[in-house]
Amino acid sequence: MLSDNYILTGLSDINCSEDVAETADTLEGNALIKARYVKDHYGYDCFADDTGLEVEALDGEPGVYSARYAGPAHDSQANIRKLLQALEGETNRKARFRTVIALALKGKEYVFEGIIEGNITESPRGNNGFGYDPVFVPDGFTKTFAELSDQEKNAISHRAKAVHQLAWFLSSHTFEI
Repeated sequence: MLSDNYILTGLSDINCSEDVAETADTLEGNALIKARYVKDHYGYDCFADDTGLEVEALDGEPGVYSARYAGPAHDSQANIRKLLQALEGETNRKARFRTVIALALKGKEYVFEGIIEGNITESPRGNNGFGYDPVFVPDGFTKTFAELSDQEKNAISHRAKAVHQLAWFLSSHTFEI
């Protein structure tokens, strides 16, 4: 999505293997923590993201705690079980995936957000994707993210929307090197 004017370097390319603690209580805060960490410790301009599933009937939970909703083990199956148990008997199954990308660039910070609205199913369906994909049906679709092809999901996802904003921002601004 980015033009050839940018060279993307991964964490492994700069020998960054630390697991940066996501201690903020917002997606924006966690994305900024990660981008700032790389900038502060390695000197590179950096973008980083955080993503959460926000369920209306659960007052936005699991939200910032999506990856560790059922505990610190980052177990997707346990997270899905806990989510479905919390929604048992609930008719309002509205939810949204939200991704926030933080960009630390040339001494300034920028934030980009992508959202996709949808609903939580009563049971998991599909084998593609990861995390909560088997229980999330995006608005306008009948299939879960886990039932969509990667191409279909990547065309509409919250991450794709946030990355498009980042790419537009970078392509529409001139930065001194």
